[in-house]
Amino acid sequence: MATAISTAKSGKVHSISRSEARRRVAERIAAVLFSTLGAIWLGANLIKSPAQFFQAAIGGLSNGALYALIALGYTIVYGIIELINFAHGDLFMLGGVFSAYFISVWFGQTKSSPKAWLIFVVCLFLVMAFTASINVAIERFAYRRLRRAPKLAPLITAVGMSFILQFVGLTWNGSGPKNWNSVLPGGAIDISGVKIYYVTLILFAVTIPLLLLLTFIVSKTRQGKAMRATAQDQDAARLMGIDVNRTISFTFAIGGALAGAAGLLYVETIGTTSYNLGYQLGLIAFTSAVLGGIGNLSGAVLGAVLIGLIQGLNDGLPIGLGQQWSQTVVFSILIMLMVFKPAGILGKQVIEKV
Repeated sequence: MATAISTAKSGKVHSISRSEARRRVAERIAAVLFSTLGAIWLGANLIKSPAQFFQAAIGGLSNGALYALIALGYTIVYGIIELINFAHGDLFMLGGVFSAYFISVWFGQTKSSPKAWLIFVVCLFLVMAFTASINVAIERFAYRRLRRAPKLAPLITAVGMSFILQFVGLTWNGSGPKNWNSVLPGGAIDISGVKIYYVTLILFAVTIPLLLLLTFIVSKTRQGKAMRATAQDQDAARLMGIDVNRTISFTFAIGGALAGAAGLLYVETIGTTSYNLGYQLGLIAFTSAVLGGIGNLSGAVLGAVLIGLIQGLNDGLPIGLGQQWSQTVVFSILIMLMVFKPAGILGKQVIEKV
């Protein structure tokens, strides 16, 4: 106690406080500067072509919804065991391949019809169960034994699992990309030159309830309370009677299920599958989780929507760098944010105990 008081009265703490104040001022100045530049860019595009602006925004939001489903799998696992599950993107890829084969090959549905819509709904539940089972099996046989190991060991194991899932996708899907017909209704709603496709509406109709269901499970249910307790302190959770192993497996199941749903929606909206699809989409989703604050569910959704919007607006607006610079723009923004706010938009800075 006496040591803490005397230290607090020393000049060293005052110098740290001044540096912290300068850092916060720099953050605010940078935020105002980038916000102003962004607002000017958006305003110029809106004035030049309002219809193109809103069309690009809708496309960006639809991509952001897909990214959110994948990003939540990353952030929910990291939040409970602090593991970056690099195999998660490849799990999404397997979900897409499973969905394509289930609908188009096994049931022979290649165009929109009431029967195809029913099979789509059945496929949604089955692909979520399929990817959830794989994720639980990965946790049980690959990650569980490494919980007490140095953090590098499970990280390398996750990379290894990513290559294994890629090999499964390569064997199943083939070395080249495959194109698939969508069974969702075609057409669009035209509002003053802005087209809102029925596929986009279905994408939101599936994604939003899944996100709300996840929020309800984590915040309102007994299992969700167990997840939050385990994330706080696994040993204390065990002392309170929580089955930590089952809780972590349940968390992996939820993350896997969301990846499977994203795989189905990707195939039905974009129409392609590839064995290395999970690398690119997984990287974007992981970036979304980091941007919003990894470990924070709301942050993952916010980061995914922002990245989707940034990509959509940059690719589709008349005044923009174009699609070839899309990834550069996204990661440049991420790097600048990490410099000034390392914990992400909604993340909280955590002081590690030593």
